[in-house]
Order: sequence, then C-alpha cells, then structure tokens
Amino acid sequence: MALPIKGEIALLYIHDGTIYRPLACLTSNSFNPSVSIIESNTKCNPGVTIKTAGMFNYTLEAEGEYIDTTSVGGDTTKASHDYLFTKMTAKLPVTWKLDTGVTGVIYYGTGIITDLPLDQGSGDDLSTFSITIEGSGDVAKVDPKAWTSVFSQQFTNQ
Repeated sequence: MALPIKGEIALLYIHDGTIYRPLACLTSNSFNPSVSIIESNTKCNPGVTIKTAGMFNYTLEAEGEYIDTTSVGGDTTKASHDYLFTKMTAKLPVTWKLDTGVTGVIYYGTGIITDLPLDQGSGDDLSTFSITIEGSGDVAKVDPKAWTSVFSQQFTNQ
C-alpha cells in the first residue's frame, strides 16, 4: 500500500548566497509545471488537429505567516516577507529548492519573484504573505549551488 505524503513536510527554500533559507512559517506551497500546446491544421490532413509539446513553464506559489527575520531576536534563519521583498525589488533571479517530502525527490531552479502581497488585518488576525515565483529555465534534481560550496570550501582549505 502506498504511503500518502503529508503536505506539512514539503518545504520551499530560497538561497541567500550561502545557504537555502526555508520560507517562514508556510501554511501552503505549490509547484505548478506546465507545457504549452502547439496546434497545427494543414491542408495535408484537412480537419485534423495535430498537437505537439511547446514550451515548458512553471510557477511556485506559497503562503505563510509574516515573522521578523531581520532584527535582534528575529529568526534570521528563515525567509519571510521582509527578506523576500529585498530580493523582489532587486529584480534578480532567486535560486529556489523544493523538498517534496519524498526521499530523494528535491527540485531546484531559478525564477523571478513576481508577486508578494502582505496582508495585515486587525484584532487577532496574524500578518500573512504570499509569493509567486515565475520559473526561468529548467527544473533540476541536482543542487546548482552544491558545486559552488564544495569548490569554495576546497579553495579556502588550501
């Protein structure tokens, strides 16, 4: 019998230049890959539509609780809205990691943060944020940052 995977163990991370930081206090996250379809109708085959695979695209989306990750006493090991906002306004790609919760199935890639709403209600409402990352390039199963850290570690040890 197959064992179901609980969503709570799957985590989304953003690389900060040194390590992957988990997105703070996630309440949900999703990985949405898709392939566009190219349709062709020709006079060689009238009335028949031929479909072929087009471009590969993906987005990552997540929602979480807004926590302090920058000031003294804040949890600087996580990436919350404040940290992600600096990445978004830099308009540079971020390297991400998605640990699916299945042993050996971890996805890596780069993308642009395109959406980062911050919701702050009143009373007992907690501040929350959501994020959308538009993928750029392929999705890998090998950490693109692994060779960098191994190389820099070897370089510093010499």
